[in-house]
Amino acid sequence: MIFSIASRELRTLFLSPLAWSILAVVQFILAYLFLTQIETFSSFQAQLANIDNAPGLTHIIVLPLFSNAAIILLLVTPMLTMRLICEERRNKTLSLLLSAPLSGTEIILGKYLGILAMLMLIVSLIFLMPLSLLLGGDLDYGKFFCNVLALSLLVAAFSSLGLYMSCIASYPTIAAISSFGLLLLLWILDWSAGIKGQQNDVFQYLSLLKHFQSLQSGLLNTLDISYFLLFIGTFLILSIRRLENDRLQK
Repeated sequence: MIFSIASRELRTLFLSPLAWSILAVVQFILAYLFLTQIETFSSFQAQLANIDNAPGLTHIIVLPLFSNAAIILLLVTPMLTMRLICEERRNKTLSLLLSAPLSGTEIILGKYLGILAMLMLIVSLIFLMPLSLLLGGDLDYGKFFCNVLALSLLVAAFSSLGLYMSCIASYPTIAAISSFGLLLLLWILDWSAGIKGQQNDVFQYLSLLKHFQSLQSGLLNTLDISYFLLFIGTFLILSIRRLENDRLQK
């Protein structure tokens, strides 16, 4: 039943103009940024040839592409997740869903996998862009795949938080704004410590940006991967508990 709910959610997404519009706009912006980075690399290629251990295609083009994609998806994900449960509640279909022989876990995981499939499609299209560089150069495959993994874990974390906000908010707009606000806070959490020249271990651990950049560097750290898995699991469990509370109130 989980995959049935997921496929239904994915079909619903692609039946709406919002999903197609977001997909087109995101790809257009990232393609423009990707071509801009290629032009930048071309303009400095002669100088880089005279530098020992100069940064290559992966460092100058691929890393900025995935960094830009992370920021854009931070803006986009709340717009996709805002309607997951809020829309059901607003359309009075949540009661029907809760009265069906489905557990809260099945409903939440189905909704989550549906939206995650949409976001993984975006990540897949981003993944294809750097492969075009193989026509005229080489990539650092280790860093490249670490960036793909980092972005995949990041959007999975974004989706889990957005789903929870959709569970607790009364209106989709409120869910979107709340999701974006909380994600942005977690993104910039350790900036203040960096500005003051001090380090706060708690802020650094909670910061999405720190763990994302750590994986981007090409070092697979179990601390970073476990952070994302714990983040995702926490918000999925909170979403399930919230839905079960709604079921009891019905």
